[in-house]
Formats: sequence, C-alpha cells, structure tokens
Amino acid sequence: MSQKNHEGKKSARERLQEQREKEKARARRGRQAIVAGAVVVVLAVAGGIAVWASSNSGEPAANDNEVAVPKQARGGGRPAVPVGTPGAPSTLTVWEDFRCPACRQFETGFRPVIHELEDSGKLKSEYHLVTIIDGNAGGQGSRNAANAALCAQDAGKFRAYHDVLYSHQPPEPQDKFADKQYLLQLAGKVKGLVTPAFTKCVNDGTYDRFVQKSNDSFATSGYRGTPTVLLNGKDLSKEKGGQFSPADLKRMVLDAHKAKQPGKKSAAPHTGASPQGRHPGRSAAPQGDLTGKNAAPQGDLTGKNAAPQGDLTGKNAAPQGEVTGRNAAPSP
Repeated sequence: MSQKNHEGKKSARERLQEQREKEKARARRGRQAIVAGAVVVVLAVAGGIAVWASSNSGEPAANDNEVAVPKQARGGGRPAVPVGTPGAPSTLTVWEDFRCPACRQFETGFRPVIHELEDSGKLKSEYHLVTIIDGNAGGQGSRNAANAALCAQDAGKFRAYHDVLYSHQPPEPQDKFADKQYLLQLAGKVKGLVTPAFTKCVNDGTYDRFVQKSNDSFATSGYRGTPTVLLNGKDLSKEKGGQFSPADLKRMVLDAHKAKQPGKKSAAPHTGASPQGRHPGRSAAPQGDLTGKNAAPQGDLTGKNAAPQGDLTGKNAAPQGEVTGRNAAPSP
C-alpha cells in the first residue's frame, strides 16, 4: 500500500472518529438539556420531562428486611404514599421527583382539582417518589426531599408538605433540597409538622431506603420520565392525544363515581382525604390542555401556546403549570 493511500485511509478514519465524537458530545448536550428542562419532550411520547438515564445511585438495591415504611404507606415492590379516601372509586397514580421542574408544573396546574376530588371522597392518589435528577445531574436533593416528605407522612401531613416542597422548588442546578436544614425550614410552613420526631427523621434519613426502593421500582416500570400520571391505570399523556386538562380529569373521575352508583344520585361529598385540607388560595381550574395546542388558561400538559397554568411539556409555557420546563419561570 502506498504511503499516500495509507495516509488517506488514516485521515478518513480520523475524520470518522471526530464525527463520532461530535455526535456523542451532541447527545450528551441533548441529555443535559432535557434534564435542565431546555428541550420540550411531549408527554405523550416521553411520559414527562425528567427522562430516565440512571437506574440508581450506585448503592445496592434495598431489600424488604431493612426498609422502614412510613405510617399508612405501602411497601413491597412498588412503595407508595396514599392520599385521600381509601374506598374512592378512582385512583390517580403519580411518579414524581421533587427536583423535577416538570413535576412542579404538573402539581401547580392540577393541584386544585386533585385536592377537590380527594376531599370529596371521589379520588385517592398514590405517590411514588423517585430520584431521577439526582441520578442524572448528581446531588441528593431528590432523595432528601422525598425522605422529608415521608417523615411528614408519619405526622399525617404528607400532602401539605408535598405541596410546600413543590411551591418552593429551587432551580434544578442548585440542588438546594440537599440541605436538610432548608427542608426543616420549609416544614415550618406546615402547622404542627416540626417536632423532635420529624426533625430526627429528616436528619437521620429514616426513609432513604424506602425512597431508593421506589426509585428501583421506577427503573423497571417501563415508564420513561417524570411526571408519569395514570388515572385508573390509564396513562393520561395518551388520553385525548395528550391534550388532557384538569377539567377532563374531573369529568373522568365523576363519571367513574357515577358508574359505581347505578340508579342512585351522587352521594353527598365527604371528607376522609388527607387531613391537611386543600391548598389555600387556589380554586379548581376548569380549563386546560395536556399538549398545549390552543390551550385554555389552566392545565396544559404539553405546552404549545400554553396559558399560565397546568402545562406538562412547556413549549412557550407561561410561568405556572409547565411540565417540561422550556422557558419555565425560575422557582422561588
């Protein structure tokens, strides 16, 4: 082989290698953008914006013999925290990460109607807490916030503290939830939550293994991102082409409630949901859209032309309600 041909082939190999390196770098930037909420991921495709990239933190998988379970929570293969009346005819299943901006936007947009339905006894929710952002971006904020929320469950105040955490979610890169003192400070916003038992639970990481097991469960669930939201087993990102609003959620829950009471008038609303009550100062949003095309003011789950609240993907989304985080307003 001539020296010229040899150098030509070598040059071609080098160019190919350089191209591959560029593609790898581009893929890495894409993953980082997804984690940062800079790339829209349609809920109907990805199940959320925080896309799964790491199965665990490198620690050994938790086993049942060493996993502490919060009061009234479910252990086993899919750990979960229940909220609402156990006998409610509909179940909302939510996979969430407290550091996930998309989850915050889902909670902001859908919280009022979820609370209303829980408090009327028509809906119960099951929260599965995961740590995708810790795994993708590093840090411990997802885990520490989840542990603190489970400590609040012991005090019967999971829902109230859960809502406080999302209302005060820091910008994702800061990982402020890794600071347990900050988590205790936020707990002061929930009346009666800060007690010696709660403080010890937070500082000791009592439910870290429970959180890890929940995260392990998500890794094998087949779901790709957070938030993943199911109503009676149906993935809401796949309902109505992804254009699913709080009003649609309410309608489906009320229809399920009526179906369980053939020939009877709807039962009078009853409580029995979590003792915290509704999030103060918000009324249920009657409108909204899960994909965001021509979205009404609240409840958009994908975020094209999204109005201020409820967006789950967040293209051009306004400050509240976005779930993917493109142009998401900074968390307070």
